Amino acid sequence: MQSPEQHLFGDDGRFPNSRFPALIYRGVLTEPAAGRASAFERLFSGHEWPAAWRNGLYAQHHYHSSAHEVLGVYEGWVNARLGGEGGALVVLRAGDVVVIPAGVAHRNEGQSKDFRVVGAYPRGTNMDMNYGEARERPRADERIAALPRPAQDPVFGEGGPLIGLWQL
Repeated sequence: MQSPEQHLFGDDGRFPNSRFPALIYRGVLTEPAAGRASAFERLFSGHEWPAAWRNGLYAQHHYHSSAHEVLGVYEGWVNARLGGEGGALVVLRAGDVVVIPAGVAHRNEGQSKDFRVVGAYPRGTNMDMNYGEARERPRADERIAALPRPAQDPVFGEGGPLIGLWQL
């Protein structure tokens, strides 16, 4: 079991970010591109993170206050900014997974022409959209604080790194 990269972001005044680190798992899937999207969907769904959509990543900073999010890159690459303007710029490539805690801002800052991801959320949660506007808070902060830790790591399940790294 690989240890994920960890990126921790505090509240920057615009984005609440999280007390939990964003997690990046490199090279999770090595299947040929044709089967990678379905493989990510099976992997996430098998660990109680039902696959919700296939698409790209918005070019506008946004965050979710009602659900944590996992993205599995199944084609291409993306330069993803995590944590808002002062956050980290990370390159995600086909086969990589990023787990984004509720409240953590993220956006696309450049991609390959073929970039695509599978997105999923823990079972029983529904994703909302927030853009760092003052009117979103403090209600978004309340939703984030009330959100439980996921029951399973979306990549490794019950014994996965997320469980130990996301202690309440």
